[in-house]
Amino acid sequence: MSGGIDARLAELGITLPEVAAPVAAYVPAVRTGQYVYTSGQLPFVDGALPEAGKVGLGAGLVSPEDAAGYARQCALNALAAVKALVGSLDDVARVVKVVGFVASDPGFTGQPGVINGASTVLGEIFGDAGVHARSAVGVTVLPLDSPVEVEIVVELRA
Repeated sequence: MSGGIDARLAELGITLPEVAAPVAAYVPAVRTGQYVYTSGQLPFVDGALPEAGKVGLGAGLVSPEDAAGYARQCALNALAAVKALVGSLDDVARVVKVVGFVASDPGFTGQPGVINGASTVLGEIFGDAGVHARSAVGVTVLPLDSPVEVEIVVELRA
């Protein structure tokens, strides 16, 4: 992309957050060869979850729209982990895979729409290089009662 990824982030009005501190015994990202695998990222904003609970429709549940915004934040947190490890997002050749987990109310089946929050922002940032394979999985509960968790795999330039 002309102007680099930092310029693209600025154009989109996106500031990458600080890398979220791990909540257990792991590191935020690992490089092997030309690939970086991130750990599952929660939607931390300034070190805290913006909301906790199950995603679904109805009182007391996290709305699918809010959850999609949280999935977006998870993707930004994952990119922050990649950048901290490799130094520059300009080194990313493409986003290869996104795996998203949605803590779902038993009747909720809209996990793909929620994880679109992550997929969409990656496409906005990287263009065609942001198009990726993906899984969107409904689960009973996530760490810290987070509504969503996202991990990514990126390929680096040779």
